[in-house]
Amino acid sequence: MRRSLRQLLERTTDIQVVAEAGDLALASQHIAGHRPAVFVVGLHMPDGSSLHAVEELRVRMPRTGVVVMSVEDAPGFAQRALAAGANGYVLKDFADTELADAVRAVSRGEQYVSPVVGRRLTEMRRALTGGLLSARETEVLRLVALGHTNLEIAGQLGVSPRTVETHRAHVQSKLGVRTRAELVRYAMRRGLLAT
Repeated sequence: MRRSLRQLLERTTDIQVVAEAGDLALASQHIAGHRPAVFVVGLHMPDGSSLHAVEELRVRMPRTGVVVMSVEDAPGFAQRALAAGANGYVLKDFADTELADAVRAVSRGEQYVSPVVGRRLTEMRRALTGGLLSARETEVLRLVALGHTNLEIAGQLGVSPRTVETHRAHVQSKLGVRTRAELVRYAMRRGLLAT
């Protein structure tokens, strides 16, 4: 699988593969040594236990974007991967047509989600927030409600703390709330902490 993905990416003229690894320990060494713009990781367990690896990498290497590849097309799992710090989410079945685009988008500082999952994710977020908040605002709200600081959220999402403050201010304005406690209550009522 890794060999196929490497060949797929190496066929492009604008993406250079610097290393590949079969486990997290070797991947961490390569990331520390090469400092890649983007790291592609395959997640196999829909229970989310492997998402901890994404969180660790985002904390240790905040400037390296993370594209998650998974067979799991449930929007809740994609949301958990993005909340863990992934910048991109690609379904393995669509890797041949989407992976290079995801790597390019993440290297530009953008988010990429497979369109199939993206539509479901948008529908889920609209249902949870009543359509008031953007996808990024929903992510910020969820992370604030989980107790993360602006600096931690910035690291997970790959943005500046000032950008997080701006999103948080927009969320509070749109929802008509002033305090963190009110944000937590809103997130709990809407089921955002369970997604």
